[in-house]
Amino acid sequence: MSRSQRALFWGSGLLVFLVLLHLLSDILTPFIAGLAVAYFLDPLADKLESKGCTRTISTLIITLGFFLIVASFLMLLFPLLKAQIISMAGRLPDLMVLIEDLSAQTLAQVNALLPLLPTETLDQARSAASDYSDTMGTMITWANRVLAGIWSGGMAVFGVISLIIITPIVSFFMLLEWDNIVKRADHLLPRKQADTIRQQLKLIDQTISAFVRGQATVCLVLIGWYSVTLSLIGLEAGLLIGLGAGLISFIPYVGAITGIAVGVGIATLQFDTVGPIMGVAGIFLIGQIVESYVLTPRLVGDKVGLHDLWIMFALMAGGTLFGFSGVLLAVPTAAVIGVLIRFSISQYLESPLYHGHEDGDKLS
Repeated sequence: MSRSQRALFWGSGLLVFLVLLHLLSDILTPFIAGLAVAYFLDPLADKLESKGCTRTISTLIITLGFFLIVASFLMLLFPLLKAQIISMAGRLPDLMVLIEDLSAQTLAQVNALLPLLPTETLDQARSAASDYSDTMGTMITWANRVLAGIWSGGMAVFGVISLIIITPIVSFFMLLEWDNIVKRADHLLPRKQADTIRQQLKLIDQTISAFVRGQATVCLVLIGWYSVTLSLIGLEAGLLIGLGAGLISFIPYVGAITGIAVGVGIATLQFDTVGPIMGVAGIFLIGQIVESYVLTPRLVGDKVGLHDLWIMFALMAGGTLFGFSGVLLAVPTAAVIGVLIRFSISQYLESPLYHGHEDGDKLS
């Protein structure tokens, strides 16, 4: 098989995969979630096997333990969140009025300052405002699409039942057969390129596991910080806001920006003095600073090779193209593409195309 035929074969396979992913995205959420759980629990299953347990017993113990812990956590958390969700819902109309008032006041101040600005500065300001409006519009459109995808594919009644019932089943069987699946996949690799593919797959595995493990730890730390400190200040729905801001902190800067906007808005409606409002803003600013300069460098690090902008683009693209299933697949896909790009660049730098000479010629 020639190089062009191989490229056509793998390109056709990728195209078929993307088409199927798009067509089946509404029902894939529990399967992707189950696959992710099995992937991250496999090292623990391997350790139990090394202690003398069979694969079946190891899988049964780990799967039951994992989902029992998750279920217990949700059962403990739900009563607390239920009251805060009701409180938050009651505050939303007032919060929208506050936003409209602030927007009107800001617009009035800007209109008063416009005659004092030079024409060149005014044009630049209009251009910046237009760019900002376009960016915010894109973000809002993406968020609406993702939320719509979550509702239609992940949070409708069927989706909830699927997540509750199908995800543990998929996790169990994938974890049980994980080593066999890896062996079969390895057997299907093209023999001539098998070593190179294994090396790149190892790098992809290291990137995904390091990023998700580190980012999950960052999110848990921020959930604890936001939830505890906002509750100590006495902010209504402090636990809910802290939990939400911490959970979406895997999207760079979005968690802190969303948290400070909602938190300060609720604090403005709740408190009569400036102190608590500034305290809420300070909590999110401290959280963002600690995340950027302490947690992320130590727990995620640069060795992962996933830039913030690349992650944001991957999440937006995945959510736009494939809904909630695309969001779940965004980071693994970004890791795969990142590793392949680095490999392609290294091959290019060693090729005659870069050096400008034919194979076998000496460098000038």
